[in-house]
Amino acid sequence: MVRKRVRDNGRVTHVAIIGGGPGGYEAALVAARHGAEVTIVERDGWGGSTVLTDCVPSKTLIATADVLTEVAESLELGVELPSGVHADLAKVNHRVLDLAQAQSHDIGERLSSSGVRILRGQGRLASGTTIEVTDADGATSTIEADAVLVATGAHPRVSDTAQPDGERILTWEQVYGLTELPDHMIVVGSGVTGAEFASAYNGLGARVTLVSSRDRVLPGEDPDAADTIEDVFRRRGMDVLGNSRMASVERDGDTVRVTLTDGRVVEGSHCLLALGSIPNSEGLGLAENGVLLDDGGFVRVDRVSRTTAPGVYAAGDCTGVLMLASVAAQQGRIAMAHVLGSAVHPLNLTEVSSNIFTSPEIATVGVSQKKIDEQGIQADVAMLPLAANPRAKMQGVRDGFVKLFARRGSGTVIGGVIVGPRASELIHVVSLAVSTSLTIDQVANAFTVYPSMSGTVAEVARRIHRPE
Repeated sequence: MVRKRVRDNGRVTHVAIIGGGPGGYEAALVAARHGAEVTIVERDGWGGSTVLTDCVPSKTLIATADVLTEVAESLELGVELPSGVHADLAKVNHRVLDLAQAQSHDIGERLSSSGVRILRGQGRLASGTTIEVTDADGATSTIEADAVLVATGAHPRVSDTAQPDGERILTWEQVYGLTELPDHMIVVGSGVTGAEFASAYNGLGARVTLVSSRDRVLPGEDPDAADTIEDVFRRRGMDVLGNSRMASVERDGDTVRVTLTDGRVVEGSHCLLALGSIPNSEGLGLAENGVLLDDGGFVRVDRVSRTTAPGVYAAGDCTGVLMLASVAAQQGRIAMAHVLGSAVHPLNLTEVSSNIFTSPEIATVGVSQKKIDEQGIQADVAMLPLAANPRAKMQGVRDGFVKLFARRGSGTVIGGVIVGPRASELIHVVSLAVSTSLTIDQVANAFTVYPSMSGTVAEVARRIHRPE
């Protein structure tokens, strides 16, 4: 079957989208609101891996771990608890998967109610802006569109010497099949995913060993934040192996052995591989149709999500721009604005706020300490520990801090880092300051509630202010 496109005086009227994750479904909704005919193709389920196997499930699991961590640390507040408080992992994971399916269903309903034509199957670029769709039965159909958006996401990287079996050796997409808490979870990889899952299983009560190939966890993050998290990990009983690179992972019955390149062997009951992501760009007909891929297979795009092929755009993890659901969604929205002739605001990564869902969380926005140091940016920096905050004292919070960066001279807020409970919520005030170019004095003079964690943001701003 061929679905033909219809043009209205040369305007783009039909958009075809391959991939139903945040980049795809947000783009579809925007295009539908602008009156375009929209067809979206998804292979696995609405919301993509973000909803089904990645962000939504992992943060739901982490939420349970956070509750247990808060319960354990509430003893310092005078709370008396019965012994043996624990999580039933089978029930936890059942809830995790139920929530993911419910979210996926809601997205599908929203797309349908918005007038988006939804298709289940595997989409590929056939030629120009024509896509071919293969359904579960192998039947194919062709859709001719005026523009195509590729938003196919990514999948976990594995190693020839560390193959997951879905039972004891796992990727982060497979952990939700566990029905019992691992006795000893070995997490290989100390980037964002590895650190989040190590923190979660530690909070759930498992023994955890974190294998880091670098000298510290979260090597790409703010050094003060990474040091704080590693200190917390160690204090809570986690074994952190720095400068330790995995050579292989093998299973022997109920035992998993992780061999390191220096010959050491770590034995545990389970191993979680957090080795990074590979873009879902193979077999989509991209390179054959003029879409440039980099050496890692990521789709090359500009700041308005255009690829090197006319009429073909891309968004999300398959581009490797910044692997966040929020960035994927924004790339998709920007692409549709550009396609449909609306006002376009190119992607600005210096305004992106992000969060690492360890316990405590790490939230960042804007210019980083590393960029300031490497590029010689003239900036004033101030940092205060949350432990000095009265609300933090009341809640028994002793780990974390607020750090702000302001451009020297103008005092404009250019970035910030917050480490603490629910830092993902607290960073928004700094994000607003960065995106609207507020000065450090404007942040300092805005009223905050007393007592509140946000009071420390204002206090750090006051520390940067220099009387004339």
